[in-house]
Amino acid sequence: MECDVVVVGAGPAGSMAAKYASKGGASVLLIEERQEIGKKACTGLISTRALNECEIGLGRWIKNRIRGAFIYSPDGTGITIDGKETKAYVINRKIFDRELAKQAVKAGADLLVKAKATGLKNGKLNILTQGESLEVNPKIIIGADGVSSRVAKWAGLGRAKKVLGGVQIEGLYDVRDQGFVEVFIGSVAPGFFVWAVPLEDGIARIGLCTTANPLRHLRKMLKSHPIVSRRYHGSHLSFEVGGIPLGPPERTTAEGTILVGDAVAQVKPTSGGGIYTGALCAKIAGEVAAAAVREGDVSAKRLAEYERRWRSAIGRELSIGMKIHEVMGKLSDSDLNKVIKALDDPGILDTISQYGDMDYPSTVVKKLILAKPRLLKLSGVLAKAIR
Repeated sequence: MECDVVVVGAGPAGSMAAKYASKGGASVLLIEERQEIGKKACTGLISTRALNECEIGLGRWIKNRIRGAFIYSPDGTGITIDGKETKAYVINRKIFDRELAKQAVKAGADLLVKAKATGLKNGKLNILTQGESLEVNPKIIIGADGVSSRVAKWAGLGRAKKVLGGVQIEGLYDVRDQGFVEVFIGSVAPGFFVWAVPLEDGIARIGLCTTANPLRHLRKMLKSHPIVSRRYHGSHLSFEVGGIPLGPPERTTAEGTILVGDAVAQVKPTSGGGIYTGALCAKIAGEVAAAAVREGDVSAKRLAEYERRWRSAIGRELSIGMKIHEVMGKLSDSDLNKVIKALDDPGILDTISQYGDMDYPSTVVKKLILAKPRLLKLSGVLAKAIR
């Protein structure tokens, strides 16, 4: 079977890459190894910018609107960040992902589900689909196959600098406010944080990511955390596990190969979100792939345009985010209590509410350091990181 581009993985990044490669005139095959689109562990919390980047607007996939966050320090005190208007949406990933895949098909891509890429040899990709072996000879392969990317391995490209383990449930939970997510930091989830994302009345997605033993930390939190354990009613409707890759490798392209999304850790290290960054990079991937096919040049040198463009767009933000993530991960519970206490100031909270951005957190960090020099004592490393 001949085609110009094969996209491996039909998550948001894969579908967007397939859509843009098709729009550029390439013949595209989009494959998904699962038997249905949208079966992925995810908080389902995406920014308004991410929704716009995915080009689908509001629809059946929207479950809730979020305007702010309650952030709790380890000692149980907290601050309120109120964006005053909708800043994010809680989505149904199954419906959302299917809509993106449908748009890729409408743009001209062919889609195969329950189709697993099993090997690449001499430029030919072997796909196992519904018990049959299919050999495809694409000019370019776009790997959007997640944190354990086979395409990355076949191309000899690196992996994420680190991978956090995550676990999440949908459970009966007394939500404090339907328009606010809750975030708990500290040793309750070493190296990252706990979240409670309101889904609908009386139900939230409760989860965490951490550097080790996420399930043990989740069980402990649900049983004994002074806030979460009181609100959680001891039953859950779903259970999901997954990994969050952080820190892109040095190269994301090779001869005839482009990697996007979780496959190369195009994920925000401060929040773990990857839909906005993945969609943005996937558009570039699709455009570059289609142009390279038209020109008859799929060399690593030609595809390096993708590398340059995506790093120019968000590379610095991901680098800053990684430094923030690493610094926060080294702080003790006592340190974090001090940080939250320092942030609990009307002027500081107003600055965060005005300039806070899920996708570009460095913006508010810069504003805080410039506006409130006394924060430098608590965040000197962060200040150095963004200069």
